[in-house]
Amino acid sequence: MNANSLLAIQIAGLCAITGSLIYAVGDVLLLASKADLADYPNLQLHAKLLSGTEKMVVLPWSRLAWGGLLGVFATPLLLAGFWQVYQGLLPSGLWLALPPLILFGWASVVGTFVHGSFIYLGEYVQALNRLQSDSQPVLLEMMGRHRKIMMITYGFLFACIIIASVWFSVLVVAGETAFPFWMAAINPVTALLFWMLVKRILPIRIRDYTEGAGFNIAYLIFFIMTTITLVGG
Repeated sequence: MNANSLLAIQIAGLCAITGSLIYAVGDVLLLASKADLADYPNLQLHAKLLSGTEKMVVLPWSRLAWGGLLGVFATPLLLAGFWQVYQGLLPSGLWLALPPLILFGWASVVGTFVHGSFIYLGEYVQALNRLQSDSQPVLLEMMGRHRKIMMITYGFLFACIIIASVWFSVLVVAGETAFPFWMAAINPVTALLFWMLVKRILPIRIRDYTEGAGFNIAYLIFFIMTTITLVGG
């Protein structure tokens, strides 16, 4: 690569690293809180529907809003990182390098919707906590529909990321990319598995502070390594 290309790769990597950090902060703002259902009798009967989101009942509006918006605003920075990954895969050929770019990019666009939707999910949880039981059915129906939409979008998002990650690693193993052979072991999925293992041995305070941020920490690891290998190589 010439100097201009290396500079563009470096800038894209720094953008993606920054975006991953911002996204992770958004995750922490939304999900790294504690709430005991025993303290919220209006929520206790709906534990299955809430599935852990009851913790959002304690979030002030400003934290709920910024937790969602930070991820929305950070998405273009992640897209810069996937462009960088595409550049690293491009020596294998346009039609082999393009699918993971499209899949990662598509997942990021859908992920923006998912992340921003947590603002409204938090509003549902807090409203459910304030309503008396005879006023809850309409809101519960809305939450049920919201949950179905979240499950559909999460399923699509994860499918795109898994396929793109496997595709990335297969191309790197083939040896016709700008990445070293060992980078085949590092993709967003394997980085997430690595983080889940490391997290288990970390102090509980760090585990609590990083609650919900696992996938964006995985992206952070991935983009750090792609930037190091492409710029340093």
